[in-house]
Amino acid sequence: MAGALLRAIWNYRGFIFGSVRREFQSKYRNTMLGASWAVLSPLALVLVYTLIFSQVMHSRLPGATSPYAYSIYLCAGVLTWGLFAEITTRGQVMFLENGNLLKKISFPRISLPIIVVANALVNFAIVFSLFIAFLLITGQFVGLPFLGLVPVLAIQILLSIGLALVLGILNVFFRDVGQFFNIAIQFWFWLTPVVYPFSIIPATLQPWLLWNPMTPLIQSYQRVLVDGQWPHWPQLAWPLVLALLLCVLGLKLFRKRANEMVDEL
Repeated sequence: MAGALLRAIWNYRGFIFGSVRREFQSKYRNTMLGASWAVLSPLALVLVYTLIFSQVMHSRLPGATSPYAYSIYLCAGVLTWGLFAEITTRGQVMFLENGNLLKKISFPRISLPIIVVANALVNFAIVFSLFIAFLLITGQFVGLPFLGLVPVLAIQILLSIGLALVLGILNVFFRDVGQFFNIAIQFWFWLTPVVYPFSIIPATLQPWLLWNPMTPLIQSYQRVLVDGQWPHWPQLAWPLVLALLLCVLGLKLFRKRANEMVDEL
């Protein structure tokens, strides 16, 4: 099954790349600055976080001496959470939004989650590159531990695509799933230490918060980018296991319900 899916994806790689390119271009069509907005918008985001939180509000993290510490902490959490949120929220409607395409054109339906992830990664790559430039300019780049972000990002993408695939399939048959998730992800954000330090959470609640798979992932980004330390690898075991389980479940549901989805749509 896995081999057949990979072959189908490879055979339709042109369709996938073309879809990603068209969606990126369509976002800035009929604008005077065109694709420049792909840089200007995230640049404004990074500058706002930096100016407001490091200069105006003088926010500080416990034990941090750099005036940019909280800005880096916030960007590390918000930018990577944004990638997770974009993949999952778009993934849960990917089959619904492409219902007409699924009915009229024969192509591997597994291409849709790949297109969703690829589009999200393009947007993330632009904004995160600007963030890296900010780190370099301000002398806050952490050096070698930065490589520790690669496996953390890989686990997050697996978790995101697995959850998106499960939600996307269920949402075809039970439309309340999408409505519920749109509400749930708002609570999920605030139950993850994105904008506040994990240390301020009462000690009795901290073990429970670690069951949130995004908590150790976000903490890993912040540990690398703020403290200049490698991720705490054992902490990532739970998100990795959950990500693999969701991917397996999503593929099983997809294989079993792919044809029924077209009829339902």
